[in-house]
Amino acid sequence: MGFKILAINPGSTSTKIALFDDAAQVFKTNIEHPNSELEKYKKIADQYEMRYDAILSVMKENNFDVKELDAVVGRGGLLPPVKSGAYRVNGPMVERLKNNPVVEHASNLGAIISFAMAEPLKIPAFIYDSVAVDEMEPIAKITGIAEIKRSSFAHALNMRAVAIKTAKEMGKELTDLNLIVTHLGGGISVCALKKGKMVDIVSDDEGPFSPERSGRIPAKEMMNLCYREERSVVSKKLRGKGGLVSLLGTNSALDVEKMIENGDEHAKLVYSAMAYQIAKGIGELATVVDGEVDRIIVTGGIAYSKFITSAIEKSVKFIAPVVIVPGENEMEALSQGAIRVLKGEEEAHEYTEG
Repeated sequence: MGFKILAINPGSTSTKIALFDDAAQVFKTNIEHPNSELEKYKKIADQYEMRYDAILSVMKENNFDVKELDAVVGRGGLLPPVKSGAYRVNGPMVERLKNNPVVEHASNLGAIISFAMAEPLKIPAFIYDSVAVDEMEPIAKITGIAEIKRSSFAHALNMRAVAIKTAKEMGKELTDLNLIVTHLGGGISVCALKKGKMVDIVSDDEGPFSPERSGRIPAKEMMNLCYREERSVVSKKLRGKGGLVSLLGTNSALDVEKMIENGDEHAKLVYSAMAYQIAKGIGELATVVDGEVDRIIVTGGIAYSKFITSAIEKSVKFIAPVVIVPGENEMEALSQGAIRVLKGEEEAHEYTEG
């Protein structure tokens, strides 16, 4: 019998959970939370008991006794900067996420719910590859404005999961390789993994535009837009109504591909431009490791698109071989991270304040 792991990934209006027996997924479901229910709570952290009870109900419906669990692992929330990999969820982490998170975000509930479930069972609770992972080198954080520093917010969970998988398939350790990984989803980010550390990124607000986000915009034009429009309008143009939504009126890559199939040349140009900008981001980060790149990995939901992946590969294959790993893989990434800790293949970090 293998380790039984419950993975919890809270979203703004739903909670994804999956039960694993080692690598085998036992079941997976998405628990929807109606707005009428969520509106009762002043803070996101206050939702944890409601979501916790909903998870227990689903576990019961699937005839699984939580006492059989070996560990619970949640999506890591918006803490102060943390290292990649696993952290044991402890009191200080829960206190920070409940009462003083860096940003109010549904992912903060991952640690809170995991701890609430694991503590009475006397089993470990973990987070893995939090959205707050920051391993950027000091040189990568400097900008041309003294008051502004670059920060590390990327799709660390899926990016590192596919990097670990690729390294294993190559018969290597992650710490032996230099990899460039790009996640293609509602937001698009690119990271440079140098001997296992995410030393630099092109985040989803400073690189390629995506289905819903504007990506990098010329600074002077952005400044002029800010003076013309209300803050809330500009914010939506950057995240939610930018990218393919702004240019083509849809956030669906599948819809865009249908437009192209129907002979829409403008849609083809825009979609090609997105691939072009992704390739530029990959090329940009190749310089961070002096061009010594072992593999380029393309992952995320849009990595299912042959149009996009073939265009990217054509532009960047001169740098390194390209590996396509489509899909989000977040639940698997959470569970496998916890299992590696339980098997002694990784050590979990201890979270401390300050």
